[in-house]
Amino acid sequence: KTRADSSMTEVRIKTLANTLQMLVYDYVCRSIFKADRLVFALHLAHGMHPDLFQHKEWDAFTGLIVTDVFRRQDSMKKLKEALPSWIDAERAGSVNFLKGTFSSLYSALNLDNADLWRMFASSSQCEKEFPLSLAKRISAFQQLLVVQALRPDRLQSAMSLFAARALGIKHLSGGSVNLGRLVQSETMSSEPILLVISPGSDPSQELQELAGNTVGADHYHQVAMGQGQAEIAMELIRDCARDGDWLCLKNLHLVTAWLPTLEKELNSLQPHEKFRLFLTAEVHPKFPTILLQSSLKVTYESPPGIRNNLLRTYESWSPQYVGQSGTVRAQALFSLAWMHAVVQERRTFIPQGWTKFYEFSHSDLRSAADILDRLFQRAGRESVQWDFMHGLMENAIYGGRIDNNFDIGVLISYLKQYFDANLFGQDAGRQRKLAPEVALPTSSQHKSFVEVIQLLPDMDKPSFFGLPANIERSAQRTVSAQVISQLIVLMRSDVVEGKFDKERWMRELKPVLDLWKKLNQGTDISKLSVKSLSADSDSPIQNFVIQERTNAIRLAQAVNSSLASLKSVLSGTALLTTQVQKLAASLMKHEVPLQWSSLWDGPEEPIRYLRSLVAKTLALGTWVEKAQSSRLESGGDLDLSELFRPDTFLNALRQQTARALAVSMDSLKFSCSWQGKSSQAKIAVKVSELYLEGCAFDGRRLTENQRNSPTVSMVPTCTIAWLPRDAADVYNEVDCISLPLYFTADRQRIVTKISVPCAAQQRQQWLQCGAALFLKEL
Repeated sequence: KTRADSSMTEVRIKTLANTLQMLVYDYVCRSIFKADRLVFALHLAHGMHPDLFQHKEWDAFTGLIVTDVFRRQDSMKKLKEALPSWIDAERAGSVNFLKGTFSSLYSALNLDNADLWRMFASSSQCEKEFPLSLAKRISAFQQLLVVQALRPDRLQSAMSLFAARALGIKHLSGGSVNLGRLVQSETMSSEPILLVISPGSDPSQELQELAGNTVGADHYHQVAMGQGQAEIAMELIRDCARDGDWLCLKNLHLVTAWLPTLEKELNSLQPHEKFRLFLTAEVHPKFPTILLQSSLKVTYESPPGIRNNLLRTYESWSPQYVGQSGTVRAQALFSLAWMHAVVQERRTFIPQGWTKFYEFSHSDLRSAADILDRLFQRAGRESVQWDFMHGLMENAIYGGRIDNNFDIGVLISYLKQYFDANLFGQDAGRQRKLAPEVALPTSSQHKSFVEVIQLLPDMDKPSFFGLPANIERSAQRTVSAQVISQLIVLMRSDVVEGKFDKERWMRELKPVLDLWKKLNQGTDISKLSVKSLSADSDSPIQNFVIQERTNAIRLAQAVNSSLASLKSVLSGTALLTTQVQKLAASLMKHEVPLQWSSLWDGPEEPIRYLRSLVAKTLALGTWVEKAQSSRLESGGDLDLSELFRPDTFLNALRQQTARALAVSMDSLKFSCSWQGKSSQAKIAVKVSELYLEGCAFDGRRLTENQRNSPTVSMVPTCTIAWLPRDAADVYNEVDCISLPLYFTADRQRIVTKISVPCAAQQRQQWLQCGAALFLKEL
């Protein structure tokens, strides 16, 4: 009986724990946006179920463990050659990391058996196609590590699958929020209901209908906060609290300076039991924490996708407004609404869609529609001046928000596509489709356009944006990288300023100190001398390389010195200083210390920063050898990712060419050839290890990515040089496209522009697909 009671108690505890876990998950999920739910689910699974993770697995997953740095390029070359043929060559480093960190797991995988992994390699849902014989022998999280190493294009889905299974739920979306049920069962008169809204969403209509059905329209009040509304809002709060009415204060993110006053007023109220206060606000860093903590929080997001975006637009446009000036204007309005939806929803695919999040809003749509009306009024029976529309949209209405020239190129291509005289009219023979399977109605009736919208799929097709068929694979890589970065943020220690906890510091800082020691094994970077490096040559390139190597050694020695001071404090042989305190605080928050980043603005995470620093410093030793023996131009391919300042190297090449030709630097133009050295090039260098995203390139022409194409592919070696401005171009301007070459795949910093041959009629296609080159990350 005792054993039976004990067993029943364990079952009850387990049931209660699972129920509590679900309640916590649902409660938190309704107060965070959908994009953040995967982060929270993984964080909760890691905290609640530590038995699912073996030693070092979580640290390896979040990137807190780093293997040896490749000291020579041929080391990576050998790894790629040893890689099983079914694995993409770019995964060589990740496979080597898996092998070096989890040797027993790697042995069990039997990666050389291509037949065993055939389905996994080719499947669009590889996380569900793990070889059955292996799935029974390794844990669920180990399977996730394998997907991370071999198929990062499915890592987001694999993380979702693991988190759902770990938490015992079917999906991560959480329970649906019903405002009526929430108000009835969970709200109190003394607790505000804070609706955290996404840009473009508005719960006002739903709240108004709920109030009308619950307390009556006469007992519901709302104020859109802004300049001059504070006193009105305060009076309404007091009146509604006294009378038991409902009140909604909208857009509190616009009046964050006033919110402390609101807090004081709420704390002093003794409201009627039927009083309810609703607050709406977008996310804002200055929103008071106390008000957040004292409110019942619910997120309210606009449904994603072009279809829902268009429906919201046509709900705001009346049938009279759409049909007031004939068919062509109605069609132009639909084309405008479509373009507005495309530029907004394209933000889902940052950085390939847009390089950053641009605040395209309903005010842009409204302004563009006003311009459209004026154009039609001015045109009368004449043709509409679409060039005028292109110019205003490019330079002011939408383009005014964009600060990247290549993103501007995408917008221009959309304007040419969607505002073209040949697109509009009642003659079906002249019609073109806005997108595959989306044709303009030959009617001015509002309902005709709504019917077309309702036929659109809920899930957007890549072709709607002009993006490649494998964009989802790219998006998964980007999202999964963001999720891991956010997990690291959640792991950050709450460092107490001025307090030294030796045990805690040793525990949290030991991985960084051990990593630095491991990275320096056999290299002795800290002992290298810069005295032997003299940058007084007549060659600008040689001077640049020597200066680059000198700066690298000084940076490495500065890092080594700061970590040595930290180590001395931890061992008790030195006193804690303010500088060491700040260094430790940054490292325990997984941030790069300011004293390092001020010397080099590298990766944002300390682990990646240290690895990249050592890799570049070691590689620059080879660059110096080649430069001093004048073999940079003839000594084989160069990898620009090994430099701290590759853009400055190109400028040094320009300066050296100008000296060789005895001309000014301004009289030279940048040239790139994919078929060997140009006959007009005085000095040329070969550049390899460039990667292309958005399409594929074989050295002769660009080709579309298919659904199962790799997200990133290496392009052939190219030859770069500076030519006299009057020299013939390697490629005619109409037969090539200028693609950006970025430092990294996040597309934040640009190195240069590189010409790639393509047919003139395909330039718009390659612009819209987000084609770009970038250097590999060391």
